[in-house]
Amino acid sequence: MSNPDQDGKIFVGKGAKPEFLTLAMANRHGLVAGATGTGKTVTLQVLAEGLSRAGVSVFAADIKGDLSGISMPGEAKEAFVTRAKSMGLAYEPDDFPVIFWDLFGEQGHPVRATISEVGPLLLARLMDLNDVQEGVLNIAFRVADEQGLLLLDLKDLRAILGYLAEHAAELTTQYGNVSKPTIGTIQRQLLVLENQGGEKFFSEPALALKDFIRTDRDGRGIVNILAADKLMESPRLYATFLLWLLAELFEQLPEVGDQPKPKLVFFFDEAHLLFTDAPKALLDKIEQIVRLIRSKGVGVYFVTQNPLDVPDKVLAQLGNRVQHALRAFTPRDQKAVKAAADTLRQNPALDAVKAITELGKGEALVSFLEGNGTPALVDRCMIRPPSARIGPVTPDERKAIVAKSPVKGKYDQAIDSESAYEVLQKRVKETGSTSAPAPGQPAEASAGGGVLSWLGVLVAAILGLSNKRGQRFSPGQLMARNVTRSVTNTIAGNIAADIGKSVGGKMGGSVGRAIVRGTMGGILRR
Repeated sequence: MSNPDQDGKIFVGKGAKPEFLTLAMANRHGLVAGATGTGKTVTLQVLAEGLSRAGVSVFAADIKGDLSGISMPGEAKEAFVTRAKSMGLAYEPDDFPVIFWDLFGEQGHPVRATISEVGPLLLARLMDLNDVQEGVLNIAFRVADEQGLLLLDLKDLRAILGYLAEHAAELTTQYGNVSKPTIGTIQRQLLVLENQGGEKFFSEPALALKDFIRTDRDGRGIVNILAADKLMESPRLYATFLLWLLAELFEQLPEVGDQPKPKLVFFFDEAHLLFTDAPKALLDKIEQIVRLIRSKGVGVYFVTQNPLDVPDKVLAQLGNRVQHALRAFTPRDQKAVKAAADTLRQNPALDAVKAITELGKGEALVSFLEGNGTPALVDRCMIRPPSARIGPVTPDERKAIVAKSPVKGKYDQAIDSESAYEVLQKRVKETGSTSAPAPGQPAEASAGGGVLSWLGVLVAAILGLSNKRGQRFSPGQLMARNVTRSVTNTIAGNIAADIGKSVGGKMGGSVGRAIVRGTMGGILRR
């Protein structure tokens, strides 16, 4: 299709006038809403194509497999040619650079994260833990921190929970009630998570986010597509993964302020799953990320059936709106339609409530942010036809694209590093207990500190043995890396003790450990 995009703008559709998404405003986030079958996925594809043409990377979850067709040229079907002609366009098929991802490693490159990276808040949501159980999970992370035990995969978390059960009495006096029945409940939830495929996600090598933000040789932004048809069978895992990904982007990307175009646009399909039964602490975290991540050059677009699926505080941050049809068969539906219309900037020449129920497939009410950052008056328009294929790729086509991927071979093999499970097993074998060696004992279970340990960490970082996210290691490098990580955790404890002498007691130790882990973590995760 001839490219009608203007400088700094993406042509989305046409009604009484052409409708454009301004690239400089694309990081102000957005919403694509509408009932099933009204054209949300096509609108998502049109936006993704325009962003890719402009050199902006895209991430989108492919719920039904339809979005994968963006990697293949479209067909000049009569309906597309006619619609394009009505907008003053000549339909020309096109395709876009795609990297396929899959948490299960079946339809794309595996995506992995460690238990420590996901953290107790998201894990508690994922396992549907109550407040008491979440508290015990936080204690598990704290104890692992103080013991210098790395939490990388599910067997590490199971091992540290076993440690808590074995030492419940002494830990209760220090941290609060740690009961074995509560630990048993968490262990059972871990088993459920494992059965849902969680063991494939929680492992190494962890995803390097720079692999999401790249362009091809022609300067087009890569479209990262997550195969989510199987993942949707575990909706909590789906929502937790996408929220983790947003949180990682927020924490790792530098502040860039307002740019002519975003670095990455993130489409969150089936967005209602993110907010269903979410505790207040998690909702506050989501609101914070959405509110602040735009300054990192990231735009977030929620795709859902009804705007009311999104909490008001988050909805208020979504400046670019595309509202497809909603049906009003019941009084409740009618209220939902009116509420959806009320979220748009009203146009005196258009009855938005009536229009939402009358929209045909491929039509939408749109209101994009204008150059001064204010939403345009809502207007009715026909969404342009995509240039790429509408519908899924074949298994052979997908396989060929994966084989030519720029990250081929980087994530294909999982790495099982020495971490909490192995260390605790070693303690049991050597001492008959999971307890850490007392001060002054041989240091098989915990590396020594001092100047040599510092030098070990620094030399490892200089020689490239540090833990780069997603990196694969030879056996020799992996051994050196594991030694380095153990030393780093021990240093945190040693320096924490020194700071504790100055600051005083446990408080000083906690502060010191937090400082050192933050500093050294930054070195070892580059």
